[in-house]
Amino acid sequence: MQYRTFGRLDWKPSALGFGAMRLPILDNDMGKIDEPEATRMIRYAIDSGVNYVDTAYPYHRGTSEALVGRALRDGYRERVHLATKMPCWLIEAPADFDRYLEEQLERLQTPRVDLYLLHSLNAKLWAKVRDLGVLAWAERALSDGRIGALGFSFHDGPAAFREIVDASDLWTFCQIQYNYMDEDEQAGRQGLQYAAGKGLAVVVMEPIRGGQLVAPPPAVAELWATAPRQRTPAEWALQWVWNQPEVSLLLSGMSTMEQVVENVASAGRSGVGALTAEELALVGRVRDAYRALIPIPCTKCDYCQPCPSGVKIPSVFEIYNELTMYGGIERARLFYGWIKPEERADQCTECGECETKCPQQIEIIEWLKKAHAALAGS
Repeated sequence: MQYRTFGRLDWKPSALGFGAMRLPILDNDMGKIDEPEATRMIRYAIDSGVNYVDTAYPYHRGTSEALVGRALRDGYRERVHLATKMPCWLIEAPADFDRYLEEQLERLQTPRVDLYLLHSLNAKLWAKVRDLGVLAWAERALSDGRIGALGFSFHDGPAAFREIVDASDLWTFCQIQYNYMDEDEQAGRQGLQYAAGKGLAVVVMEPIRGGQLVAPPPAVAELWATAPRQRTPAEWALQWVWNQPEVSLLLSGMSTMEQVVENVASAGRSGVGALTAEELALVGRVRDAYRALIPIPCTKCDYCQPCPSGVKIPSVFEIYNELTMYGGIERARLFYGWIKPEERADQCTECGECETKCPQQIEIIEWLKKAHAALAGS
């Protein structure tokens, strides 16, 4: 196992962290974890040098934290830094901060969580918990030892990211989505470098985009086959993240023992600067090949918004484009289901107002029909 640095903490994290969001399940039910197999996977990873285990309040429909707590019995808890996350969207009053943390400590069977994150912050959610006094609360939780270090996970744009980073000296680390396809999305490389420049450790989530980069389409597979040194598509994605000095560690949400074994081995080959200039150029060509598959040239400029019928046109197009690029109809339909029914593509009345405003001259009405047919299964 290779070890890296973690911001200002005098501690070396393993390059690979174990993410407990995609554990093996029974009966295709996300709330029913295969506990013997999940425990075997977590303990194998720790025995192989992984020293960072990450979970959260809602993972596996609220069962992940308790599973992790049981898996870390028999001396394993003392061998890792344990991270979990406050469900900020559920916070309605200042008393909720303590209520959720105490519940999480009980689930995890520990008096202290080493690394505690405010979960899934964006500009709106950050304003909510900030105004409810989360930073003053966190300072007390740090002082009384219930949490060892404070961080946040993030899903929004660069401006919101910088605002949160700059909001407090209490932050020790942050967690961002980052991979070779999302280099300029959400916090992106800009945010990675900004946080690291402020002395924060940066934990990377979704390094293989939730599995989307594992089984490439033929045009991409042909490019990977030209590499002098052969790697699996998953390892290319992981090594691209590990190649960057600002990254403290990456999280992998592993679902099988095979994935654990492969990722542990890959972490052992990782390092800053491990990819050659030629290999980085190849990753760039792969990125271009994926983007060439995009059917709808939507830039998310939002000129089509607001739609008179309430349709979230850019969001619909983003999900449809990703389905075409990466496959994975179940994931795409899950994400489409998160869009409110009144904002989905089938609410289009074909008024045409959006098409008069679109700088890309997209045939929006026809693409909305195609997207809804694919994503709604009709």
